[in-house]
Amino acid sequence: MDKITVTSPLLPDLQEFHEVLQEIWDSKWITNNGSFHKKLEAALCEYLKVPYISLFTNGTLPLLTALQALRITGEVITTPYSFVATTHSIWWNGCRPVFVDIDPKTGNMDPDRIEAAITPKTTAIMPVHVYGKPCDTARIKEIADKYGLKVIYDAAHAFGVEVNGESILNAGDLSTLCFHATKVYNTIEGGALVMHDAETKKRIDYLKNFGFANEVEVVGPGINSKMDEVRSAYGLLNLKQVDAAIDARHQVAIRYREALRGIKGVTFFDDMPGVRHNYSYFPIFVDAEEYGMTRDELYFKMKDNGVLGRRYFYPLISTFSTYRGLPSASRENLPQAHKMADSVICLPMHHSLNKADIDLTISLIQR
Repeated sequence: MDKITVTSPLLPDLQEFHEVLQEIWDSKWITNNGSFHKKLEAALCEYLKVPYISLFTNGTLPLLTALQALRITGEVITTPYSFVATTHSIWWNGCRPVFVDIDPKTGNMDPDRIEAAITPKTTAIMPVHVYGKPCDTARIKEIADKYGLKVIYDAAHAFGVEVNGESILNAGDLSTLCFHATKVYNTIEGGALVMHDAETKKRIDYLKNFGFANEVEVVGPGINSKMDEVRSAYGLLNLKQVDAAIDARHQVAIRYREALRGIKGVTFFDDMPGVRHNYSYFPIFVDAEEYGMTRDELYFKMKDNGVLGRRYFYPLISTFSTYRGLPSASRENLPQAHKMADSVICLPMHHSLNKADIDLTISLIQR
């Protein structure tokens, strides 16, 4: 039986890719800020409606570099309901993550819980636009400004997401993107940092290239996290078809909502007013008592029938061995995050799902 996967990579036309590879082969310039790298940065700025962007070789390094670029120390307030890279980046920078609970209506960090978590050691907030649903950026900015804190948004899920025509990537001091193969838009592996001014871009470009300002001057302890020409060219080709892929995902979301609405014990998110969503994920939440089956029973039933959902995000980051001893990691501090993590299944959601795939997934939940 063919498996119905939770995601599938957006792939450029192979013949077109061969043609750009020939250009790269002919130029013999395969990394270090080549022409395709520059073209992709410019194209992404235009598409995403952001002033400056810096490309990276994966989606974790922008998080690490953002904390370095803003010279963050001490404590960073963040969410336990995310992929581990969010919190790992804080830990790798020698900072202490402080978890706050989430808003059950969005899965995002609850702004009402942020202020109580601030201490004299707090220097930054790192929220996540979970499933691409925008955080309450206005409230978070208000709190950050009041206490003089930096805000770094993990926008790994939020490619192309806008609120009232404005890119959510322009919120905060910096926003990070992930272009992993599982994302709406991918460069196989890749990522980016979005910033507001040329001076910050220059500093970040130094940091991702060992700190080199020129041939003989190193201005800081940088690392090597540049995107190469092959993936930059691949990304340029994928950018031409990402809107069609998002439209296809939207149609899948519509079908899921039509079929699953009203099933007792199964809930999901609706679109937010004024938001251009990218439909990167379609999570459902299972109330075992009302549904008559636990989340895990449904998850494994789907798996046994060839439908590979994902319990995303389960378990919570705060339960992992590195972090579970932190005071903020206690279950009592994070009741909503635990409830969501224990009930979520992300259904198959990608541009290449066909009607039979969607119908089988729905039928397994409806039975």
